[in-house]
Amino acid sequence: MLGFPCNQFGAQEPGTEAEILEFVTSKFDVDFPMFAKIDVNGDDEAELYSLLKSAQPGEGESSAITWNFEKFLVDKHGTVVRRFAPATTPEEVAALITDYL
Repeated sequence: MLGFPCNQFGAQEPGTEAEILEFVTSKFDVDFPMFAKIDVNGDDEAELYSLLKSAQPGEGESSAITWNFEKFLVDKHGTVVRRFAPATTPEEVAALITDYL
């Protein structure tokens, strides 16, 4: 599990990287790596998200990330195998991980 903060959704992550890390570790007991804040849509979209969305465009007319906590599952070979809606829990994703190890 890797976390990429993004402030493109309702300005929910306006803080610095240190403030975001403190929030997620103290409130949600996050123990996975958190990376620098990035854009996941638009002109300044991080290349990682361009790749993820290209491999798993999702449903609907646009491949855009719809909200924070949208998730992607990548197998041990680097293949993007699934995309999950924001409401999908980490536990639901974790149940599928062993299928791709």
